[in-house]
Amino acid sequence: MEAMTRKPEAIARMLRDAQTIAICSHVNPDGDTLGSAAAMRLALKKLGKTVSLFCDGKVPDQLAFLPGIGEMSVPTGEEGPFDLMLAVDVSDEKRLGCCAKLLPQCRHTAQIDHHPTNPFFMEENSVDGDAPACCILIREQLAALGIEPDRDMAICLYTGISTDTGNFAFASTNADCFEIMSELMGKGLPLAELNRVLFRERAKPQVLLMGRALNSLQYYEGCRIAVMKLTRRDFDECGALSEHADTLVNFGLDTVGTRMAMLAREGGDGAIKFSLRAKEPDCVSDIAQEFGGGGHPQASGITMYGDLDETVSRVLDAMIRKLNG
Repeated sequence: MEAMTRKPEAIARMLRDAQTIAICSHVNPDGDTLGSAAAMRLALKKLGKTVSLFCDGKVPDQLAFLPGIGEMSVPTGEEGPFDLMLAVDVSDEKRLGCCAKLLPQCRHTAQIDHHPTNPFFMEENSVDGDAPACCILIREQLAALGIEPDRDMAICLYTGISTDTGNFAFASTNADCFEIMSELMGKGLPLAELNRVLFRERAKPQVLLMGRALNSLQYYEGCRIAVMKLTRRDFDECGALSEHADTLVNFGLDTVGTRMAMLAREGGDGAIKFSLRAKEPDCVSDIAQEFGGGGHPQASGITMYGDLDETVSRVLDAMIRKLNG
């Protein structure tokens, strides 16, 4: 694998040379992948490019405020052709989901990402596994394109940076985050309003689902591991969507003495989706990779198929082994 390296100038050359560009986010999109995509769309439209947004998954209602994100669609594979595909915050080709159908329709491919497990699967790769959020790299990319962020771009960048750093609370948060935030505030960023929407407001189904998750909470290894489970029935009875479970794993990790946490949830397609979290210096990305997943050292995900209790037991065994060294 290549060394982790940022290549904003190389990506900028490809973007300048392309006229039709497909920007792709990762499956089950979050604030960072959508903020990255929306910011890049705004910048490229300023350069006169024809830009299409694609994602294998629904935009969460909580993120519907992102400028232009309503143009995002699920690809059929019949779109195109495109001069360039740009993947943002996509850790590997599997995380493209059905957006991978577009690859044969694109003359060139590039990516901007911040996952340390990224295998450099595009033609040109600007990847820095130490960056706290992909939107940090997007700000750098805008500079390479000679684009000055406006208020709408500031909203997009703030959304990605704040959500991927846990509202600037994770250990990954660094000086770059605050330097960019200072700039974004100068663009008229409505900080109080966005912070409320992103970190304090919860839809009623999410509150009900939170109760189900907390009711399932169990501790292992002397409270060092917290495990929560959500069944398909939980989602149906709460009227909840998959997106409503995205941050619930953090309640397990917030327990005093807990070092790792897991949330397992049944999907409508028979998949079991796992969210894994850890407090430094513990790491869960290698556990996720063991089961075909990936992500960051302290925040990773897995998708498995099978019985909920059986798959939870397998992942829990791996967490126990890792914890006990």
